[in-house]
Amino acid sequence: MNVYHLSHIDLDGYGCQYLTEKYFKNIRFYNANYGAEIEARLEEIISDIKRDSVESPLIVVTDLNLDMQECSWLEDKAEPLNAQIILLDHHISGRECATNFEWYNLDDSKSATAITYNWLQDNFNFDSGERYKKLVQTINAIDIWLDSDALFEFGKVELGMINGAKEINRILFPEEDRRLKMFLIDRARAYIEKKNGHIELDNDLHRLKKEFFKETDRDDTKDNLVALFMSKLLTKNRDRLTIEYKGFKGLLGYNLGNSSILGNRFLIDNPDYDFYMDINYRGTFSLRSNNRVDVAKIAEEIGNGGGHKNASGGKIKEYKDSFIYSEIKEFIQNHLYSKEIKN
Repeated sequence: MNVYHLSHIDLDGYGCQYLTEKYFKNIRFYNANYGAEIEARLEEIISDIKRDSVESPLIVVTDLNLDMQECSWLEDKAEPLNAQIILLDHHISGRECATNFEWYNLDDSKSATAITYNWLQDNFNFDSGERYKKLVQTINAIDIWLDSDALFEFGKVELGMINGAKEINRILFPEEDRRLKMFLIDRARAYIEKKNGHIELDNDLHRLKKEFFKETDRDDTKDNLVALFMSKLLTKNRDRLTIEYKGFKGLLGYNLGNSSILGNRFLIDNPDYDFYMDINYRGTFSLRSNNRVDVAKIAEEIGNGGGHKNASGGKIKEYKDSFIYSEIKEFIQNHLYSKEIKN
């Protein structure tokens, strides 16, 4: 069975995906916050199913409540693809949809992770040895705020653990970002049965992150390990991320931050690139170079910015954000072309 699983971007959402990954062999993951991103991810799922040409795919949606229009759209698109839909959620705002669509399963008494766990158990005889039961209980305790539950404090640490896992931008590199969060959830399991396990986990989170980003035996600061990891990731994907301005070749990151370390690391590893640019959702950008082009001048021309020859920044007032990186890149490249002609 080919499974396409869309879930929320908090601990409960990733908890659902942690469980489905343990059972299904052929599964592809998607994540969305509320609002327009849900529609964008549903469209992505339908597009992927068409491209994959699989028989009887299963679309799983967890920890997200769709509205009536989204439910109707998804059902209409899924039917000609012979795709089954299952939605597992606990938000009471989805009550109207739950009464109108039989695939919409609503239970406001527990977390989406607990609902997903029960669904897997009931339909697939999942976790007969109860390896993941305690983990589910910790997520359930914090997500529906059972502050008298013995596992509530542990769940609080897990919640902060996922909220703080921002080293990899999920729009630019969704698979790697998800892999980091799955890694942390998996490592957290080992602390649940320990006395004061929540405190030990809290103490060890920095070390656990370094464990994920450390690719050799050589130790370093977390920032340097992340920069090296991200530089390799950017290098691997550089063709997809390449932009141009006035004959100079650059790489466009999105909301990555830490431009001084990451940008310079990438430019050292990729000496054929002239500049590095990182833009955030507000249109504010950073530029870095390694003595190949004056980025202060570029910043002034494209965003009324400035700075130094090798480090500058500014803001593109006309910037339009997107949940799809290719759309962000297209906007920036068109903006650069327009400024190139003007200047």
